[in-house]
Amino acid sequence: MKKRLLLLLIGVAIGFTACEDDNLSDDRFADYEVARPLTLSIDEFRNGVDVVAPRAISESGKIYAYQNYIFVNDKYRGIHVIDNSEPTAPQKIAFITIPGNVDISVKNNFLFADSITDLVVLDITDINNVREVNRLNNVLQDNIVWPFEADIVEYEGIDYQNEIVIGWETTTERRLIADVSPTFFEDAVATNAEGNATGQGGSLARFKIVDDYLYAVDSHNINVFNIENLENPESLEDVYAGFDIETIFNRGDHLFLGSMRGMYIFDISNRAVPSYVSEFEHGTACDPVVVDENYAYVTLRGGNSCGAIESGLFIIDISDINTPELVKTYPMDEPFGLGIKDEKLFICDGASGLKVYDKSNIENLIALDHFDDIVTFDVIPLNEKLLMVGEEVLYQYRYSDNSIVLLSTLKLN
Repeated sequence: MKKRLLLLLIGVAIGFTACEDDNLSDDRFADYEVARPLTLSIDEFRNGVDVVAPRAISESGKIYAYQNYIFVNDKYRGIHVIDNSEPTAPQKIAFITIPGNVDISVKNNFLFADSITDLVVLDITDINNVREVNRLNNVLQDNIVWPFEADIVEYEGIDYQNEIVIGWETTTERRLIADVSPTFFEDAVATNAEGNATGQGGSLARFKIVDDYLYAVDSHNINVFNIENLENPESLEDVYAGFDIETIFNRGDHLFLGSMRGMYIFDISNRAVPSYVSEFEHGTACDPVVVDENYAYVTLRGGNSCGAIESGLFIIDISDINTPELVKTYPMDEPFGLGIKDEKLFICDGASGLKVYDKSNIENLIALDHFDDIVTFDVIPLNEKLLMVGEEVLYQYRYSDNSIVLLSTLKLN
């Protein structure tokens, strides 16, 4: 009897294994990115800011440089604090838990962070004793957390009365193609003229401080805050900006917004009331933007739910701010963040690595270097130094006119 039962169990196991093997090769099945919600109770969410010991990163997000510190976002979870006093040997010193966080900006030792719909203000004067000094509830009302690049979003069973979605966990799963329906979602330190110390984010940033104002873009709006009193920001009138806004970049009296549909330009001569100037539409794609004196550089990432089929670099003439015009395009593989410094252009081309170009002639970009053995995400060019975050690794490079040299790597996991 025992022998028969054992044979039966072995047979069942073999059958399951055979089914799994069939699924791997059966063309009725395919691999999909499946997103499921990360939730907290509303009480846990509103009381979730804390400073704890350094820990492994879950998913690398954006980076931000301020004084001798680098802040690396852990998507939807908070911020890793890194002491960069010695760039050849950076050290993780703390983790700030901020549920639902993806963006920050810093001015004069006050850190502003999104926590889904809330704006959180932290005093980081003593990095070992970070304090939450204010929280403005529900001022980022359209700051929607949605896994745009997932193939399948499973969001049933959320208790919206008592829970809040702070992010999404994505896994690759094999599913029967006939059972899958498409998921759609509807509609270092810079010092300004006044001597105020602010930090610097990358091209993927959605927060930007200009003088005494913080601009935070969500999917449709520019959320404007007067931060003259750093501990008590004043939420001003939101300004409608367009559809699917993703990033923000500032040059002088203008904001350049990257969206899935194009680049929008706003005038902030009146800091409190951004006003629409012009736009450049490129179809539908995920796109950050950076700007120099005469050109805007936009990367478009295709092959995902953002809509575009092909990826590339678009260079747009903005010498006449009212009529931006496409000048040149270059093919890319899967670009994310990008940065410019003097005549150098740095592009994080995903799994194709970091690409460095001389942009002195935009009609003929010259490749200076290509680090193709790393996965890249976001980049910040500082004076003679480049910060870049890849797949759970922080990279630092030193660059000069003719070379770029790796200074250090710091594993975040």
